[in-house]
Amino acid sequence: MGVEINNRGNEFHISGTLKSINLTGQILNEMYATTDKEALSTESVHLFLQSLNLEEEFEEEIVEEVSIKTRRGLIRGRSPNQQQYLANIQKHDISFGIGPAGTGKTYLAVACAVAAMEQDHARRLVLVRPAVEAGEKLGFLPGDLVQKVDPYLRPLYDALYEMLGFEKVAKLIERNVIEVAPLAFMRGRTLNESFIILDEAQNTTIEQMKMFLTRIGFNSTAVITGDITQIDLPNGKQSGLRHVIDILQDEPGISFTFFKSRDVVRHPLVAKILNAYEKHDQKK
Repeated sequence: MGVEINNRGNEFHISGTLKSINLTGQILNEMYATTDKEALSTESVHLFLQSLNLEEEFEEEIVEEVSIKTRRGLIRGRSPNQQQYLANIQKHDISFGIGPAGTGKTYLAVACAVAAMEQDHARRLVLVRPAVEAGEKLGFLPGDLVQKVDPYLRPLYDALYEMLGFEKVAKLIERNVIEVAPLAFMRGRTLNESFIILDEAQNTTIEQMKMFLTRIGFNSTAVITGDITQIDLPNGKQSGLRHVIDILQDEPGISFTFFKSRDVVRHPLVAKILNAYEKHDQKK
C-alpha cells in the first residue's frame, strides 16, 4: 500500500499519501469488522489487500455484484473479473473463463453448477475434461471409467466436496445426477437440462472443441475453462480453446471472461511467478 502503520493498543496512525491512507483505513476497518465472525488469517489479509487494489485499478468499470447461494453459504467474486465471470455465466448459455491458475475459474463454475442444481434450474451436472497428462506419460490406469478419469477431474471434485460434502457428492454420482465423462466419450450425445463444465479446455484439439460445443441441448448451460499458457497437447496440435476465441468471441449469447495474474487468489507469490513467466515469454 506504500504506507507506514504505527499502533498503540487499538489506535492506529497511518502515514502516506491521502489516497493510500484512506484505502488503508478502509482495509483496517473491514478486517476489524470480520473478526466478529472469524479469526483473521494471512489469507484474508491478502484477499482484502487484493480486492482494494483492484477497485483502485478498475475505478471506472462498474461490475454488477453477483453472489451464488449454496448450502455452504454465499460465494462471491473477489475481483471485478470474477464478478463479471459470475454475471456472464448467469446470463449466457455458453461462457468461457480463460486465464492463469488460481483465478477461480473452475471453483466459481462449480459454485454456479451447484446453485443451478439446488434451485432446480439443471437436472444434472456433467463434468468433462480431456484426458491429457501434464508433460508426463502415466501409462495404463487400472479400474473402471470413473476411476481412470478420476485423477484428471480432481480439482472439480475438490470444489464439489467443499460445497456439498463428500457423502452427498458420492450419492449424486451413484444416481448419475453428477456425471463424470472424458471428452473423448462425448461424441454422439445431446445434453438437455444440464449444467456442463469443460475444464482444462486448452488441452482440447480444434475438432474436440467443435464436437463439445455441438453437444449442448435445450435448457443447458456450458462453462468452458482453461489457461492458454499451459497447453499439454503434443507438438503440432493446435489448442481448440485458443482457436475458438477467434471464431466465437463476437457471437451473441456466448461470453468470454479473460482473467489476469492480478485475479489470482492463491499465495501472493503465484501472481508474481505468473508475471515473471509472462515477461520472459514476451522477451523471447
